[in-house]
Amino acid sequence: MGKATGFLEYDRALPKKEAAENRKQHYQEFVQSYSDTQLNEQAARCMNCGIPFCHSGCPLGNVIPEFNDAVYDGRWEDAYNILVSTNNFPEFTGRICPAPCESACVLGINKSPVSIEEIEKHIIEIAFKKKYVKPNKSFLKTGKRVAVVGSGPAGLAAAAQLNKAGHDVVVYERDDKVGGLLRYGIPDFKLDKSIIDRRVDVMKESGIEFRTNSEVGKNIPVSELQEYDAVVLSGGSTIPRDLAIPGRHLKGVHYAMEFLKQQNKRVGESAIEVEEITATGKNVLVIGGGDTGSDCVGTSNRHGAKSITQFELMPQPPASRSAAMPWPTYPMLLKTTTSHDEGCQRHWSISTKEFLGDEQGNLRAALVVDLEWETDALGRPTKFKEVEGSQRELPCELVTLAMGFLHPQQEGLLEQLKVSLDPRGNVLANEGEYKTSSDKIFAAGDMRRGQSLVVWAISEGRECARQVDKFLMGYSNLESKEAVYEYA
Repeated sequence: MGKATGFLEYDRALPKKEAAENRKQHYQEFVQSYSDTQLNEQAARCMNCGIPFCHSGCPLGNVIPEFNDAVYDGRWEDAYNILVSTNNFPEFTGRICPAPCESACVLGINKSPVSIEEIEKHIIEIAFKKKYVKPNKSFLKTGKRVAVVGSGPAGLAAAAQLNKAGHDVVVYERDDKVGGLLRYGIPDFKLDKSIIDRRVDVMKESGIEFRTNSEVGKNIPVSELQEYDAVVLSGGSTIPRDLAIPGRHLKGVHYAMEFLKQQNKRVGESAIEVEEITATGKNVLVIGGGDTGSDCVGTSNRHGAKSITQFELMPQPPASRSAAMPWPTYPMLLKTTTSHDEGCQRHWSISTKEFLGDEQGNLRAALVVDLEWETDALGRPTKFKEVEGSQRELPCELVTLAMGFLHPQQEGLLEQLKVSLDPRGNVLANEGEYKTSSDKIFAAGDMRRGQSLVVWAISEGRECARQVDKFLMGYSNLESKEAVYEYA
């Protein structure tokens, strides 16, 4: 460990952020960097526990105490090599991961956990500056060709690993630019798209081919996939959960991703082919309390909304762990994001009954009602009833539905491939094998497991690539997250 008494001497500290009023005027990232001293101190807080629960808390199995030790000692190339041994894209997870590793940090039992996510981001940014990040050009080619359909985090991870194994990889992306959810789901103020472009450039130099504006099953025939020795399906869980209530048809009620994708296209100077959705000067209602809802809040603030209100059906989460959320499980705690800090009214235990419109069919208000929840012995909500007399109208001209996603798009690619689906509508492929019901076709990421985290998508892409490599070659030398790494 870097410093035996570091966790006693230093408190958790996060980098400074640009003031809310200033950052609302632009779409760039606004989180600053640690100074050299701060980074050294934060790495020193890692206790190098006998049993580092952070390993299991991270879906990638990141070797966290070891890279913290390297950071403390200033061994930047070692820190980088340790980090990328399990994570292809720490520049993504270091910005947008909810850090389940920190929830499992042993120091977090009675103090604030180690700032693992920020340290991870600093390692990869330093590695790029020091030119440690190089194309992965395999000199031993297998002669096998693999198609990866979808260029989100799962597809990019699978492509990177399969290229590393010596296969020729072609990635199909239906949008105009590579990145999937990273490109058109995450706002630029959380993940600047130059970060994606930088990584894609490295992957292109590594020999990976990207084909954009290529939707397999639509403008690209499914028969083209027969040319490949294996296929990885890595599209996202793109069908959003709807709110089937009266007035849903009114102009001004939109899915969150319609709203967010448009703004990302504006920033990226890509064409918007449908009617534009803006929050400027409007009373905005965001229905859904997760990260997508928070992204709608931040984007609406930057549009100059008149007011922003965010609803959540469930009761307000606790601020600290309860008996139902023991360490080291990932706790469902009250989360206040930087977007909330910029201005937003938040309400829990509220149900939307109806959307109300004017004579021209424009949204003017939402009819809502308060809920009263019953809980079990551990304080977990079980069922609710409406609070009598609480029904009221809330003025709004824009509603974004941010209630999660159901399953991948089934029309087109999946229907034509005739792959089996699970009861939730996801592609059926067992974890650990990732093979679908169709010959030589594999699946990974949200398309297989359902809506999840970016870090899970990267993990699935890596593990799926290993299974594809074994399918093609009979064995695989690609890393598994169960492997043990030793560093001098």
